[in-house]
Amino acid sequence: MQTRNKMMDDISQLMTNAMGVAQGARQEAETAMHSMLDRWLADRDFVTREEFDAVRAMAQKAREENDALAARIAALEAAQK
Repeated sequence: MQTRNKMMDDISQLMTNAMGVAQGARQEAETAMHSMLDRWLADRDFVTREEFDAVRAMAQKAREENDALAARIAALEAAQK
C-alpha cells in the first residue's frame, strides 16, 4: 500500500508541476503577443483618441465660423440690393 501512495503522490506532483509549467508558458505567450501587437500598432500611424477628438473639435469650430461668415456675407449682399 505504501508503494501505491508514493506512486500516486509522485504522479500528483508531476501533474501539479506540469500545470505550473503550462500556466507559465501561457503567460509568456500572452506577454509576447501583447508586445508584438504593441510594436505593430506603434509602426502604424494611428492617432490616439485624444488627438482625434482635438482635430474633430477644431473642425467643428471651423465649420461654425464658416457658417457664421456665410450668413454675414449673405446679410451684407442683401443689404446692398
